[in-house]
Amino acid sequence: MTMTRIPDDDATWRLLLDPRGRIARGTWWIYGLLLPLGVGLLLHALLGIARIRAELAEHVVNVLLLWPTLAVSIKRWHDRNHSGWWVLVVLVPVVGWLVALVVNGFMPGTRGPNRYGPEPR
Repeated sequence: MTMTRIPDDDATWRLLLDPRGRIARGTWWIYGLLLPLGVGLLLHALLGIARIRAELAEHVVNVLLLWPTLAVSIKRWHDRNHSGWWVLVVLVPVVGWLVALVVNGFMPGTRGPNRYGPEPR
């Protein structure tokens, strides 16, 4: 089992905003699931304290987290040597989310370099 390396500040922004390249499973769990969940909960709490309507708060949080979550997920699909368009599998009700979770969270990436870049460490 390999350790997930925490990127420096510039690399973190690149990780969250640039859909190019590849990431390992551990990085996907941290930046694709745990970070958005934590940030989403924090934003909901702060917007609740500011007395923003729950429906509006939900939209604000979703818009703020959409691109970073997509960028990280695209990189994970790239690690599996699949097109980033596979992120759209989550649009298939129920089954799509399960497929994305299993493939991105539990299946190993392509060994060695692929068409999306070198193997992540």
